[in-house]
Amino acid sequence: MSSSGVRMPPPASPKPPGSPGAPAAPGRADDGPAFDEPWQAEAWALAISLQDAGHVTAAEWSAALGAEILAAQARGDPDDGSTYYRHVLAALERLAGEKGLASRAALLNRRRAWEEAYRSTPHGRPVALPRRRDD
Repeated sequence: MSSSGVRMPPPASPKPPGSPGAPAAPGRADDGPAFDEPWQAEAWALAISLQDAGHVTAAEWSAALGAEILAAQARGDPDDGSTYYRHVLAALERLAGEKGLASRAALLNRRRAWEEAYRSTPHGRPVALPRRRDD
């Protein structure tokens, strides 16, 4: 906790939760699974890939993720680890826009495509996006 009484999030680790030397995923015992859903692992891997490719520094990632967590806490987030990967996703989207890696419109269109894909996918089947011409 900071001197102002605000609980500060831990700095983001450059290693995915559950990997050797990385902290356990939020809300998990050290021997529990790091991710509840595949998209969580993919979001975390994207954050690491952006750093590895030099698009984002570890400090930028840590600051963006920390800012998203603090903003969510200010809005009343339960702060119990259950929303952690939503904050990871929000930080990724923000950095992608700030760095010119994806426009806000492109991110919104992609989100809408995913929403349509999961609504139209029969239960128990994998969700997949149709191929775009620019993929």
